[in-house]
Amino acid sequence: MSPDRTRVAVVGAGAVGLSVATELARCGVDVTLYDRGDPGSGSTGRAAGLCYDAYVDRTDARLAARSLERFRELGVLTDRPYVWVAREGDDHAVAAIREQAGRMRARGRTISVLDPVALADRFPAIETDHLAVGAVASNAGYVDTDAFVAAMVDRARAAGVALRTDCPVSLGTDGELIAPDHTTSPDSIVIAAGPHTRALAAAAGHSLAVGTYRAQVLVAEDIAADPPIFYDASARFYLRPADGSVLVGDGAHPYEGDPDEYDRTADSAFLTDSVTRVETTLGQSVTVSRSRAGLCTATPDRDPLVGCLAPGLFVATGWHGHGFMRAPAVGEQLAKQVLGGEGIAHFDPTRFDGDEPIDLPTGIVD
Repeated sequence: MSPDRTRVAVVGAGAVGLSVATELARCGVDVTLYDRGDPGSGSTGRAAGLCYDAYVDRTDARLAARSLERFRELGVLTDRPYVWVAREGDDHAVAAIREQAGRMRARGRTISVLDPVALADRFPAIETDHLAVGAVASNAGYVDTDAFVAAMVDRARAAGVALRTDCPVSLGTDGELIAPDHTTSPDSIVIAAGPHTRALAAAAGHSLAVGTYRAQVLVAEDIAADPPIFYDASARFYLRPADGSVLVGDGAHPYEGDPDEYDRTADSAFLTDSVTRVETTLGQSVTVSRSRAGLCTATPDRDPLVGCLAPGLFVATGWHGHGFMRAPAVGEQLAKQVLGGEGIAHFDPTRFDGDEPIDLPTGIVD
């Protein structure tokens, strides 16, 4: 290694950490990527893998569209329309879908608005009785998160990233990173450690306005139909297909405990409610094969904290369940900022003092 070569430590080998580490290494940076477990063993491995560019905000839409390109390049994306609906009597959700769709189209997104008859014709797998309106995003799909992690680990290693697994670290207040077998002071540190990010930043002397909540999913088997990616804005749940099954998500609850000690199993009430919702949506009985829970992070304004927290210290957290789908593009942009380029101004992590109240989700993250 050249003595003047930039050294960066990335903490967290999830979707964002893998992406930023790989981009930095491709730019000639000496990168060490640390994870307390295996790559993708945290929030990434428990993500639903939904991907779409149906965002009203320009920054979100741009990042999501770029990430879809990267997922396709990796060969891990299954293209599938994303449909979100509102039910009869839910006037607020009906108006919101129509308003959102118009603003998304103004951002260059390919979005259509359909009545129940048109929805039934285009998506016969979905029961449209009692639906009022639906919107469809064409540029969408879902990703096998395990396949993504495996592909990115290969790319990271090929780019020269030194990957340290089963290696929990802590940070000091003078820019040092403390691993079980060594202490180092790299030129920059990037913290992309999911629900552990807040504590790591605090150890380095910085307070982050980020909270944690627990989200649940189940997998239902023996699905006769082939549905689109689907979100019910009235019943507040989503589902996405996967080889004759569907993955169903709902049930977000605030969590304030140790990020390593949360209950990783789904609640019985979540399982019962979700089965009813899926059977109503697909018009058939289903069998639950497995379920799980994972931790997500949130911020006061629902936008993530991404960028420079202090000289030589960068963070990426607070995704509200939408981190995976934007990870490749965020990784690209954050790598540029670490190397002196512009960050994502909208996501500046210093926009909060760190002690602001956070309205954590109590239902599905939309």
